This record gives sequence, C-alpha cells and structure tokens, in this order.
Amino acid sequence: MIEPMKNGVRVNHRETASHYMVEIGSGLLEGIGESARSVLGDATRKIVIVSNKKVFGLYGGRVQKNLKRAGFETSVCLIGDGERFKNFRSLEKALAFFSESKLTRTDAIVALGGGVVGDLTGFAAAVYLRGISFLQVPTTLLSMIDSSVGGKTGVNSSFGKNLVGSFHRPSRVVVDVETLRTLPKRELTAGFCEAVKQAALSGPKLFDKTAKLLSRRDIEPDHFSGLIKDQIAFKASIVAGDETEDITRTDPKSRKILNFGHTLGHALEKVTNYRYFKHGEAVGWGILFAAHLSKKLDICDQYELNLLCDVVRMAGRLPTIDNIDPQKIVEAFQFDKKVVGRQPQWILLEGIGRPVIVPGSQVPISAIKQSLRAISQ
Repeated sequence: MIEPMKNGVRVNHRETASHYMVEIGSGLLEGIGESARSVLGDATRKIVIVSNKKVFGLYGGRVQKNLKRAGFETSVCLIGDGERFKNFRSLEKALAFFSESKLTRTDAIVALGGGVVGDLTGFAAAVYLRGISFLQVPTTLLSMIDSSVGGKTGVNSSFGKNLVGSFHRPSRVVVDVETLRTLPKRELTAGFCEAVKQAALSGPKLFDKTAKLLSRRDIEPDHFSGLIKDQIAFKASIVAGDETEDITRTDPKSRKILNFGHTLGHALEKVTNYRYFKHGEAVGWGILFAAHLSKKLDICDQYELNLLCDVVRMAGRLPTIDNIDPQKIVEAFQFDKKVVGRQPQWILLEGIGRPVIVPGSQVPISAIKQSLRAISQ
C-alpha cells in the first residue's frame, strides 16, 4: 500500500467569500472516504460514483471501498469513454441514475475519471435538484491541472463544444498522481499540451519548469506533484479574480485567457465529431496556430514563436491535420463560446506570460488562413 502523502492548493471565490481545496499527492485514493466525509459532513448518506468502464476497473473498487468505510452508501454510474460521450444522452443517463438511486440534496456525487467524466458529472450535479455537492477525482494529467479546477461544467452538442453548461464548484478535488502510472502515452501528450498552454500564459518561471520536465525521458509520477501544484495554483489565481468569465473583460487577468489555443482546438474537435483528437492534442495544434497568428499580426516576435513551438513539440506527437478541410475549420470558429457581438475574441501572446485578447475585427481572415497553412506544412 502507498503511504498517503499530500499537499494542496486553496481555490478562493472572492464574490462569495468561499473556497475549496485541491489535495495533491501520492496514495490519496486510500483516504478518499475520510476526505469526502470531512467536507460533506454527517448529513450525506449516499454517493454515486460516475466513471467509465476502464477507469473504474482500475480504481473504482478502491474508491468504493474507502467511501463505504467512511459510512457512505455507494452506487456506480458508468458512461462511455471519450469526448463523443460528453453529450445530452450521457447527461440524461446520469440524471436518471441519480433519481433511481434516490439521491437527495444532502447527498453527493464523485467524478472519477478524466475531463469528460468531470465536466459531465459536474453539470449533472449542477442541474439535478437544482444543485447537489460533487467531488472531482481526476485521473488524467489534463483533468488534474485544468478541467477539475474552476467550476466550469458542461456537455458538447451538435452546434459546438461546451456551449451548454454551468458554473458549479466542486466541494473538493483529490489529485492522486499515482493514477498517472496507468495513463496511455496519448493522454500524457494531451496533458502536457495543456500544461504548456498554462505555462505560456503564466510566465517564464512556470514555462521553464514545464519545459524542463518535458525534456526528461524518465518521467515518474512523483516528478509531477510539484509541477501539478504550480499549474493548479496559476489557474486558481485566474479563477479567483474572474470566476464566471465576465464577458466585458479584455485584460490579461480575464479568465478568457485560459482559452489560449482553444479556439482552433474546439473547432478541430467539432469538425471531426469529437472522435479524432484527444482534447489536449487539439489544444496543442491550437497553441501552434495562435503562436503563428500572433507573429502574423506582429504581436510577438520570431524568437517567442520558435520557443513556444519547440516546447509544444516536446509534449509529444500530435495527430495530423492534413486531412481536415481548412474551410470547415474557419466556419467552425463561429461556434466558439468566446464569440461576442458576432465576433470571436482571439487569445494571443505578445510573449511568454503576456497574453492579449484581440477582437475578431482586428484579425483578417487572410492572417487566419495563412496561419492554418503554416502549422499544417
């Protein structure tokens, strides 16, 4: 048995003067019941664990055992594995399961899995009985450093990615880095791309630390704990200042900056029906595109472009985009959730740690198409 070791990050919410904790460490699944009880209180009797078959097969028995040891009645709802299952059908299935399990407003849900499980479970928790508690237990690198933190929840639809959702904060996030040992290589690459995204927004210190880890060839989960904490701390600092992503803000501390690389990333996912890319892989292409677009618009220089592109490539091999129609990608931009007044807002970089929000009216379609050609060569 792994001796539990942990530290954490406090995610503050200034508007409501509240907070929740992100626990980070090794062996934390062994204490998930105690952690859940400490934050949910004695009134919570039932917990539904939402997961997928693969993740539950690896960790579900351990989580369920520890929750039962803490006095919870547990049941399990399994959804499909992959972005294409983050949809209304899976949402309805989860809500029906909650009802059949007779969950009340004092009960809770545990999301055990990656970003798909976390996003869908959080949204289901937000709308079931107009909101019940849930805990995030992320098992992928991407979900650990990004989607499990900040309270954004939602599902994909035929008209775009994450356009249906809500803000619903988890009661706690439990990050057990030992789950990374079973993560496939593509999932690690996806997580690394998201780490590069946040590091590029944060500044040279986190960017250099991320690049240094990516340059290693003997990566072990223990090496991740410090980087994961720093990544989460950065995201928490942005979320605390702009919890619900104020549409009027265009400053460098707006929560919108966290969508760097996501305009193209979401478009790529949409035009391939959420079946071709891991989310982080699409974001990797999005980072390369945003970097080239920044250079094309004379926002950043060649050195910054080369630096960012080099580190993205260190994250791992990305699926080719040569077979995707550029016109379909451009058309998909209109479905981006950052569209304001019929114009997309582009998250670009003046340099590492210097994000800038540029209105679509200042971004010529010619620059967009040239940047797409540049990354596909």
